[in-house]
Amino acid sequence: MRASVLFTPLRIGPVTIPNRFVRSATHDFMAEEDGSVTDRNIALFSGLAKGGVGLIITGHAYVSPAGKASPRQIGIYEDRLVEGLSRITRAVHHFPTRIFLQIAHAGRQTKEKICGCGPLAPSAVYEPVFKVMPRAMTHEEVKSTIDDFVQAGRRAKQAGFDGVQLQVAHGYLLNSFISPHTNRRKDEYGGSLLNRARVVREILSGLKSVSGSDFPVIAKLNSSDFIPQGLSIEDSVEIALLLEADGLDGTEVSGGMSEAGKGSVWQGLRAQEEEGYFVGSAAHFKALLRIPVFGLGGFRTLSVMEKAIEEGKADFISLSRPLIREPDLVKKFRLGEVDKSECISCNKCFNPRGIKCGDLAKPSRRN
Repeated sequence: MRASVLFTPLRIGPVTIPNRFVRSATHDFMAEEDGSVTDRNIALFSGLAKGGVGLIITGHAYVSPAGKASPRQIGIYEDRLVEGLSRITRAVHHFPTRIFLQIAHAGRQTKEKICGCGPLAPSAVYEPVFKVMPRAMTHEEVKSTIDDFVQAGRRAKQAGFDGVQLQVAHGYLLNSFISPHTNRRKDEYGGSLLNRARVVREILSGLKSVSGSDFPVIAKLNSSDFIPQGLSIEDSVEIALLLEADGLDGTEVSGGMSEAGKGSVWQGLRAQEEEGYFVGSAAHFKALLRIPVFGLGGFRTLSVMEKAIEEGKADFISLSRPLIREPDLVKKFRLGEVDKSECISCNKCFNPRGIKCGDLAKPSRRN
């Protein structure tokens, strides 16, 4: 058994995570069209737990039908979905692994044929990738969406999840509220940084009120939107500090949105010194926050992951694509069987028929 800081436990709020490996939220295209859980979802998450991942964060679960981003996306918008979701947590909890549900709203990054309505946003700012002109939300719709997130958190706890993650990155609705590029509102939810952060803060307050202090809430935040007049790392860190003061239990640092042409999943293998391409940004957060910070960005090599933790740049290591190829990668690391993931970052795994490694049919490149 390999000794490493990566195999030491750490708490997120009151919940102990058995090691520092996190399966970062990844849409799996495996739910029913109404968001109901399928056997494929359960097999995916139980396989990750069996493979030794410390914390699983599910793919984004939409908090209302208007917030659906993709086909076959997990839903959390009605109480009837709780029983199916509880099948996931029961399967995962056969192992030491903990599991958080990521809750999200697509905002302007969807289409009418997916969400069944005109896409919503803080302001009517055209989205060039989806070719959508969203409708600016009314004040009443903002308040209703805040409650949608709070009720989603209540359902997640009822379903047995160990916590939730707010999707406040990658151009989705909550990112659109905190970004000056997409938020041009003139009411209390727009303008200053405090106003732009108000929606997320009110959601966090509501979640803590409904679910209690024993139910961790973490957030995925952009370090940068990678577009002019978008969110800067300075603003993002300031928002993280506000949320920490409000009771946030951890933050995962990512970047990009659809129209930037540069998201969080960068294609192509990188040299070892370029792995963890968001860790430098995560270090800015960690220098000022007391809550755990998650580092991510193309990690493939165990020693590089260890270095990020040992140098105090991050507390957890988030992985996605390597765990699609090798769900048991953490166990292999622990047993000393491998030192690096086989994933080649080809991105063929993001299959609309269900995520799976598109390179597995090829011979292994490992000697």
